[in-house]
Amino acid sequence: MLIGVPKEIKVHEYRVGLTPSSVGEFIAHGHAVMVETGAGAGAGCSDDDYRAAGAEIVDGPKRIFETADMIVKVKEPQPDERRMLRQGQVLFTYLHLAPDPDQTRDLVAGGAVCIAYETVSDGHGGTPLLAPMSQVAGRLSIQAGAYALERAHGGKGILLGGVPGVPPARVVVIGGGVVGENAIEMALGMGADVTVLDRNVDVLGRLSRRFGSALKTVYSTAAALDSLVQQADLVIGAVLVVGAEAPKLVTADMVKRMSPGSVLVDVAIDQGGCFETSRPTTHAEPTYVVDNVVHYCVANMPGAVPNTSTYALNNVTLPYGLALADKGYRQALLDNPHFRAGLNVCQGKVTHQAVAEDLGYDFVAPEEALAG
Repeated sequence: MLIGVPKEIKVHEYRVGLTPSSVGEFIAHGHAVMVETGAGAGAGCSDDDYRAAGAEIVDGPKRIFETADMIVKVKEPQPDERRMLRQGQVLFTYLHLAPDPDQTRDLVAGGAVCIAYETVSDGHGGTPLLAPMSQVAGRLSIQAGAYALERAHGGKGILLGGVPGVPPARVVVIGGGVVGENAIEMALGMGADVTVLDRNVDVLGRLSRRFGSALKTVYSTAAALDSLVQQADLVIGAVLVVGAEAPKLVTADMVKRMSPGSVLVDVAIDQGGCFETSRPTTHAEPTYVVDNVVHYCVANMPGAVPNTSTYALNNVTLPYGLALADKGYRQALLDNPHFRAGLNVCQGKVTHQAVAEDLGYDFVAPEEALAG
């Protein structure tokens, strides 16, 4: 199989779909790899590194999209990239389709086979190809929130950990999954006063056992959420419903009643965001203000630390990519029901139920689409 790795073109996205060592694995399995010149520069991977691993380096994305059997990316294809996808071509990347009707429409019309990292499952309710980026985003959310809390950036002018004689910032984390747990770890490590809300008592129990009395755990009800958001200096939105648009848990009215200079960091923005006042931003202009509350809603947070996140991502995506190349996409997906959960669009059919329901498409079971 010919694998194509284009350069990411989303604003300030510096990750790359395959590292040179991952390219070497594909080559060792008898496949060919084509990499766009400069694709890995942001993650510290030079064209010479890719050549040494056995890849062919090409100028621009056109030839890659015209000839590759499978495109391996990081972020969802941008409009120019979607126009280049071919019928039956495999696209393996993050997609986040539920809040993105334009992308979904283009992928359905284009006829490609689109496999989303974020909906591949592990059989235990986890999302193994999303987890490392959730770890990165959870940790970054506290860095970003601490920065936004500085007065010069619109915040209250509060140091997250305080100092002796002055209390620390109050941090509220909504959701105790991978993002939430990593945000908690960073916030506690910086000395903040941290509370987590979740509707799963087992999750709250696990977090309580891990972090002890330093962490306050609260069962999430509408009243508890409203009260804690009003008290917070920094709120981290860490809610995930796999494949579906995130629920809007923090309403515009709640934001309006927060104290001026408070900060919201919406890590769920890739899936539409969990704050009613959220809209996607970029690393170029990461924040905006609504009702005197600073919003940080960057849709590709891990792109800020590509040397970390590219390698973390490749650690988990490589075995799945090799399966697609070695077996062909049909057999690879039919052999593994958890991998099959990643199939979102297949040759004009929407094959993920949450995406179909959120965007009004007829749902076609992945098995049926693959058989066809």
